[in-house]
Amino acid sequence: MKWMQFLTPAKSLDFDETNAYISQHPGDKITILDVRQPSEYQESHIPGATLIPLPQLSDRLDELDPEKPTLVY
Repeated sequence: MKWMQFLTPAKSLDFDETNAYISQHPGDKITILDVRQPSEYQESHIPGATLIPLPQLSDRLDELDPEKPTLVY
């Protein structure tokens, strides 16, 4: 596992900054990662978001493209 990526500082974005970022980057140019539980995802989620619940993330990192920026919520 690539633990160093979890120790790298990440920028936080507020709602308006996130909306602007998503608007400026087509869906195939970024990954929107939803780390909530499936029931929360079913209730509502950002269209196009990939669901990987946080407890599963370390086992499913290979599903993420390391070349794309990833927005996590």
